Amino acid sequence: MELFHPNAAPFFMKGGEHAVLLTHGFTGSAGHMHPLGDALNAKGFTVKGILLPGHGTTLEDMRQRSWQEWLDAELTAVEALKKEYRYVSVAGLSMGGDLSLIAASRYPLTACVSISAPMKTKARFGWAARIAALVKPMVEWTDGAVTRTDLIPEYNIGYTGMPVARVYDLRQLMKQARCGLGKITCPLLVVQSHADETISDDSAQIILDGAGASVKKMLWLDGVPHVCTISTALDQIAGEMAEFLKTAEK
Repeated sequence: MELFHPNAAPFFMKGGEHAVLLTHGFTGSAGHMHPLGDALNAKGFTVKGILLPGHGTTLEDMRQRSWQEWLDAELTAVEALKKEYRYVSVAGLSMGGDLSLIAASRYPLTACVSISAPMKTKARFGWAARIAALVKPMVEWTDGAVTRTDLIPEYNIGYTGMPVARVYDLRQLMKQARCGLGKITCPLLVVQSHADETISDDSAQIILDGAGASVKKMLWLDGVPHVCTISTALDQIAGEMAEFLKTAEK
């Protein structure tokens, strides 16, 4: 299916022997991870950014997808990189962060970075998504990441709404990520903004407390939104990530 914007496309940037898989979030696109990929690649990393099924095309396409397809895309990409590279790390934004945490609970990886990964969200009625979808299958919003002017515009590529039923699938991945935290043994970097408008304020602490990793680090951001990878915090995130990933190789 044709992409609705060229910057929604998946990408691959050849670098050194440490490969980093970047995964975008719910209703987003690979564009949300592209500037971070550029920054990491400039620091010597091989970077692969995937586009999850049903994203970057149409809301109707996303409506027909499921959490199993999103998880399969993540794990397939991890397996492919592990066959080719000495070091493989995962990093994801929002739902992509949950997918990264799940991957780290299932595979021996070099490191894992969760960015704005929800353990809980601020939405009040997510549990009723499948019932609500029978009445209102699609929701359009007038505000959100795609309408912000303080994000990198050419990479602020995502849907202006969501298929309501797919909130159920997001919640399934959140549950799996949380349940698998104790199985994560690779070094873990957790990134969250104090100004995140989407996820629960204690999501980061839940991840840190639950993760089985012996090496855990927290990076708190100030004054930037949920989609922080295309915000003014980009350089800070990329710098902290690069240092953390290189240290994890030792």
